[in-house]
Amino acid sequence: MDTTGVDHVLSTTRAVRRKLDLDRPVSPEVLETCLRLSTYAPSPGNQQSWRWIVVRDPWSRKQLGALFREVGRAYLAGVRAELGAAVAHPPVRRMVGSVQHLIDVIDRVPVLVVPCVQGTPPSGNAEAASFYGGIYPAVWSFQLALRSRGLGTVLTTLHLQREREAAEILGLPADVTQVGLLPVAHTTTTDFRPPARRPLGTVAFLDTWGRPLT
Repeated sequence: MDTTGVDHVLSTTRAVRRKLDLDRPVSPEVLETCLRLSTYAPSPGNQQSWRWIVVRDPWSRKQLGALFREVGRAYLAGVRAELGAAVAHPPVRRMVGSVQHLIDVIDRVPVLVVPCVQGTPPSGNAEAASFYGGIYPAVWSFQLALRSRGLGTVLTTLHLQREREAAEILGLPADVTQVGLLPVAHTTTTDFRPPARRPLGTVAFLDTWGRPLT
């Protein structure tokens, strides 16, 4: 196994918002391949309760985009108000600008993918962890598969504040839970680099909380 290539994909699969190509079509075959690969992810009890809604229809994308945009604008207004002058700090400004860009163009992204779980969320922490843990590994596998083929995405959750309306647009039954929305497109560049991250010694501990791993 070429670990160099694997490590590169794992470390450079970024949240892509600004660099989504809004004009280049996404091949159904490539999308199906990436979704098929996602289904090899681990699944609690091998239940394979993931479900995927692939939205290509312009009307449906417009309707979902309207929900996303309304919630997103209110969210960013709150972020800007909370941060105050700190929003002008370059890293913060770039992040806010990136989110704003996606909000502005969401309905122009060629494909929107809504990952779902068959069932409804339980109340207990252990049960909820298993419920959501059954879909997120598959979502990440999907994102990695896209990255390796020159496409990008980002897992967003803004539209879930209008989940019921989104469910009506998508024709979802009551026992299906949406867990996010992924705008999918080719990327306008392939030169993605690993993001800045905290040193491993500050986030991984040995045997007990606070004892550095290394």
